[in-house]
Amino acid sequence: MNLLNLSLGIFLAVMSLLFILRIVLSWYPQIESTRFPFNLVVLPTEPLLKPVRKIVKPIGGVDISPIIWVGICSLLREILVGQQGLLTLSSRM
Repeated sequence: MNLLNLSLGIFLAVMSLLFILRIVLSWYPQIESTRFPFNLVVLPTEPLLKPVRKIVKPIGGVDISPIIWVGICSLLREILVGQQGLLTLSSRM
């Protein structure tokens, strides 16, 4: 069970980091997102961002969908593998 906690925690942390990097990349629209270092950020995040963009339109020309996903990943990480997370408490029993 500890391996599951560790791997899920790392996965959610990496996804949060990728969404934060996606926010930073949005500040530079001239960057080609299909080129090597940038596609490592764009490819895993785009499938999750597309549906959110359909629901939440850009506010003042600013795409807030990566911010929403940072919040979702942080919330899931805290609820599942935080100090008092569901998986953490169930592994102690």
